[in-house]
Amino acid sequence: MHLTLQIQATLLYTHNQVHQKVRAAKTNMLSSEQSEDKFAIHAAAREGKLSIFESLLNANPKVSQRKDDDGRYPIHWAASSNQLQMILLLSQQKSFDPDVVDDSGWTPLMIAASIKDGDAIVDLLLSRGADTALHFVASKNNLEVARKLFANKPPASARVKDRRGQYPLHRAAAVGSEPMVKLLLQHNSPINASDIAGSTALHHAVAEGHGMISPFLSTVEDMQAHVVIGHVAIALLKAGAETDKKDADGYLALELAPDKQVRKYIEREAENQGIEL
Repeated sequence: MHLTLQIQATLLYTHNQVHQKVRAAKTNMLSSEQSEDKFAIHAAAREGKLSIFESLLNANPKVSQRKDDDGRYPIHWAASSNQLQMILLLSQQKSFDPDVVDDSGWTPLMIAASIKDGDAIVDLLLSRGADTALHFVASKNNLEVARKLFANKPPASARVKDRRGQYPLHRAAAVGSEPMVKLLLQHNSPINASDIAGSTALHHAVAEGHGMISPFLSTVEDMQAHVVIGHVAIALLKAGAETDKKDADGYLALELAPDKQVRKYIEREAENQGIEL
C-alpha cells in the first residue's frame, strides 16, 4: 500500500514537473515573441524593410519613441542602415527629435556622419535642426570622439554653425573645456565669431566663470583641490580673442563675469601672460 502511494506520488511529482517546464517554455516563447513584436519597427529599420517600417509607424506612431534592449530608438537603426526614407517618415512625426541620444551617447547625426554615403541623411537631419556631431561632442567635452571626427575622411569641420549661430567653440567655451577649445582652434575654428545673441566664445567662457578659482576657499589644499579646470577665458585671450566685441545686449565679455572675483582673476592672469585687455 505504501509502495503504491509512493509510486503515485512520484508520478504526480514528475507530471507536475513536466507541466511546469512546458509552461515555462511557453512563457519564455511568448515573452520572446512579445519582445520581438514590441521591437518590430526597430528590426525593420535595422534590416532596411521600408514597407514594414511604414506600416508599423502608420499603425502606431508612438513606436518611434520606443527604446529597444540595445538602448536605441528606431531612428538610430535607420541611420546606421542608411535608410533615408525611414528618417524622412520619422521627421514628419510631431514628436520628432533629431538630437535624441541612444544609451551609447550617439545621436542619429553622429551615426549618419560615421557611415559610408550618409550625406543625404546628414543633410536631412541638419535641415530638421539637428546639432552637428562636433557641436554635440564639444558640449559633452568628449575629446576622444572629437579627435576621431577630425581624423575621419572627410574630416569634421570646426567652421560649421548650428541653428543658434554657434560654432563648436562656443559650446566648448560654455562648458569650460580648455583642451577642447585648443583642439577646435587647431582645426581653424573662428575665435571671434558671434552667435545669434551676439556672444563670442569669450563671452560664454567669462559668463560661466571658467578660468577662475573659487573665492570661498580658505586653505592652499582647498584651492588646489578646487581649481576650476579649463582656464578657458585665458586660453581664448592667449589665442587672440578680442575683448572689445559686444553682445546683442551691448555687453563686453568681461562685463559678463558673474562676480568681481572672476573678473579680477581673469584680469590678473591676463596681465601675467602679457595680454592687454
